Amino acid sequence: MSTLAVALTGNPNTGKSTIFNELTGARQKIGNWPGVTVDKKVGYTRYKDRAISIVDLPGTYSVNARSPEEKIVIDYLMNNKLDLVMDVVDSSNIERNLFLTVQLLEQGIPLLIDLNMQDDAARRGIKIDVKKLEEAIGMPVVETVGRSSKSTKKLLDVFTSTVMSQYHVSPQVQEHIDKVQAIKAGSQSESDKEEAIIEARYALIDKIMAQAVDMGNVGQSKSEKIDHFLANGFLALPIFLLILYAVFQITFTWIGQPIADFLDDAINTDFVDFMTDFLTDAGVADWMVSLVCDGIISGVGAVLTFVPLIFVLFFCLSFLDGTGYMARIAFIMDPIMRRCGLTGKGVMPLMMGFGCGVPAIMGARALDSEKDRMVSILVTPFLTCGAKLPIMALFAAMFFPDNAANVVFAMYIIGMVMAIVVAKGLGSTIFKDKGSTFLLELPPYRVPDMKTVLLETWDKGKGYLIKAGTIIFAASVLLWVMSNYNFSGPAEIEDSILATVGSWMSHLFVFQGFDTWEAGAAVLSGIMAKETVVATIGILYGAGDVSTEAEDAADTATTMMQTGMATAFTSLSAFAFMVFSQLYTPCVTALGTIKKEAGGWKWVAFSALYMFAIAWFVSLLVYQIGRLLGFE
Repeated sequence: MSTLAVALTGNPNTGKSTIFNELTGARQKIGNWPGVTVDKKVGYTRYKDRAISIVDLPGTYSVNARSPEEKIVIDYLMNNKLDLVMDVVDSSNIERNLFLTVQLLEQGIPLLIDLNMQDDAARRGIKIDVKKLEEAIGMPVVETVGRSSKSTKKLLDVFTSTVMSQYHVSPQVQEHIDKVQAIKAGSQSESDKEEAIIEARYALIDKIMAQAVDMGNVGQSKSEKIDHFLANGFLALPIFLLILYAVFQITFTWIGQPIADFLDDAINTDFVDFMTDFLTDAGVADWMVSLVCDGIISGVGAVLTFVPLIFVLFFCLSFLDGTGYMARIAFIMDPIMRRCGLTGKGVMPLMMGFGCGVPAIMGARALDSEKDRMVSILVTPFLTCGAKLPIMALFAAMFFPDNAANVVFAMYIIGMVMAIVVAKGLGSTIFKDKGSTFLLELPPYRVPDMKTVLLETWDKGKGYLIKAGTIIFAASVLLWVMSNYNFSGPAEIEDSILATVGSWMSHLFVFQGFDTWEAGAAVLSGIMAKETVVATIGILYGAGDVSTEAEDAADTATTMMQTGMATAFTSLSAFAFMVFSQLYTPCVTALGTIKKEAGGWKWVAFSALYMFAIAWFVSLLVYQIGRLLGFE
């Protein structure tokens, strides 16, 4: 028996992805649609010995093919053989959601209509007569509560028992489709045609609503009441900053850091000690012991130590997104973003930048104007991505142990402020243009579905693990070779290739207080991947003679890193180094993405140079002003 092919479509925030996660669980493959950066989610399940393939299409309000999401949805539905297309409708906002339903029916796509979030609709006093709705549209209708596993699992029985060829649109829907075809074939201008079609759609929706939906006495919703407090014009920004601050306390003080400390002891003490003894007892050559322990384990291990921080941060952000609060941030930031010549919608790629700069740069495609898109691409790398987080966490824990969370929080704020300031500058000079309109729907507040939150956390965090096992592994080996050899052969680290290159680089940072060759080498390695800054520091300051049989070899290496960094940096120069690392040239992967999205090498060169210059100047100000104030 062939696999049953199902596609899920619907507006954003209708619970579509929650249903997808409930049905498929961990049996998912997540990638990108060909040629675009929008997530492609395909899941699999079985029911009554029937294999079912489910595709979670991007949420969209329309299928006019004006955005990547809209184009993906209509192209996939029109060009693939599907057994079922389920249109997930938010029952509490059914009138608005039916606009997409009508558009899909116009394209001749048979639909299984899922009235999701029935619990929200019931609380608002909205009553939907399922049989009358089926008669009004001509398509089968089911009801679900997306966060209820029992409710969602019933869909599998519907999928395997529904034969869409038995259904046909109702006479009134067919009449509407014929009317739309006539409008398209008319002699009106395109704008007049579009306006007439939209009017016809709403006329049909009004008929359907009158036939099947009782709105009752819909008063102010719970979400609207909450927004009076959280999205209040005066309190909104302070509340947002307090919430963000709480996220960093959870990550760096209460949960993430204690787990990271435990992992640090396990990797950099217990595991290094075990591998040193094991390789030495096995008679492995000294250089191989050094490569494995000083290079690979010190490099990759230094990065893996921060995995708990990454996952805790991503969990917090996914949790906030699940509550519906993240969408409010765009509205909260809109007045500030408008002063930069952008709209609140421009803050969304910036928020994505807290995870990784690459998808954040790609996310600028969703912005409405070319100006907004280009400005967003060029300022997003200022944000503290997951790759910069280990740098901040390492230096904060070592030089500001009593205020680590506050210092890291300050780095995030510095990145956000710099992105906004530079956006203003770019928007007023290179990309001077008219302002853009801003339209974004606010989803209702709800308790997040934990399965969805956990799956999103894993999806975002696993990229960090993959990078640690590939790019960071390769970089650690390369850095070990460069730190143990020069062009004449094996060499002490002070005479190595890395020391020579780092020394050249260090001359740039005389006025920032970190003009050592080790810091120069770390900065240079960070252009390859920001995580390698920590890997480089781990190798350079943690390098010890671990080939000996000393029982305390691992402890000695860790102590050397701590004392070495303490000698090379003061608290003020460490803070200046953090600021520089926060703001300077993006990694090569981000630069490649800028080339692809901005459409030219000139923007790669511009981004690399102007960000380096800004980072150099701001870190200079931090260090020199700090000295004048007596912090040195």
